[in-house]
Amino acid sequence: MAQPPLSRTIQQLERDLGSRLFDRNTRSVRLTAAGQALITPARAVMDSMRRAESSVRAADEGDVGLVRISFAGVSTYPLVARLARSVRSARPGIQLELSSQNFAQPVMKKLLRGDTDVALGRWDATSPDVSSRVVLRDSLVVAMADTHSLAGARSVSIDRLSQEPFISLPPYEGSVLPDRLRRLARASGFVADVVQIAPDTQAALALVGAEVGLHLTLSSVATNVSDPHVAFVPLEEASPDVDMCAAWRTSDDSPALKAVLDELFELTTRSVAQSEL
Repeated sequence: MAQPPLSRTIQQLERDLGSRLFDRNTRSVRLTAAGQALITPARAVMDSMRRAESSVRAADEGDVGLVRISFAGVSTYPLVARLARSVRSARPGIQLELSSQNFAQPVMKKLLRGDTDVALGRWDATSPDVSSRVVLRDSLVVAMADTHSLAGARSVSIDRLSQEPFISLPPYEGSVLPDRLRRLARASGFVADVVQIAPDTQAALALVGAEVGLHLTLSSVATNVSDPHVAFVPLEEASPDVDMCAAWRTSDDSPALKAVLDELFELTTRSVAQSEL
C-alpha cells in the first residue's frame, strides 16, 4: 500500500478507536501504549479471518458440513457402516447424522419433507423431485425353518409353496416385499396364505424359526442375518426389481452431500457392476 492511503487508513482507525496509535515526528514513528495494546487483538482478528476464509473454502469444496442419512431395513446396515468409515477417512470434516426406519416409505417421506438428505431403501416409484441410483443389486429368497422339508434345497419355485403359510411384513402402500409376494403368488395362480403380520424383518425371521410360516425376503438379509433355526432358499422365478437405491433431492446442491454421494458410489459401483455380469 502506498504511503498516503496507509496514513489515511491509520488516521481513520485512530478516529474510530478514539486514541492515537502512533507517535510521529520528522525522524521516527513508534507505537503508543494504545498501539501496543492493539497488536494482540489485531493478530487474533487476522487469524479469525484466515480461519473463516479456510472454512468457507472447505465448505465450497465439500470438505465440511452435515449430511443426514436415513435408511430402512437390516440389509442397509453393512453399507451404512462402510460409508461412515469411508467418509470419516476421506472427509473427516463432514458429520453424518444417521437414522433408521423399519420401512422404506417413511424414509422417502422424510427426504421429500427435507428432514433428511440421503435415503437408502427400495421403492417402485419416486417423486419427480428426487434423483436415485442403484447401490445394491438384490434378489428374493424364501426364509423357512431349518426343519422344513425344503430347507436344504438349492432353490424353490413359488408354485411349490401354494399350500404353505406365510409371514408378511405390513402391507403398507409402497411396501416392496408384501407386493412381491402377492404378485408372484398371483402369477402362479394362488393367493398366499398370510397367517401372521410381523412388524419388521427381525420379528418375521423369529417367527420363521418358530415354525409359524415362511417369509419372502432378500438375499442381502440372508447374508447379514445369522440364525441357526432359519434357512434361506433362493427363489427360482426371476424376481421383480428389489434393488436398494440411494435417493436425494435433485435440487440439493450441497457440496457436502455431493462428496458423500461420491463416496457412496465409489463404494458400490464395483459390486453393482459385478452383479450385472
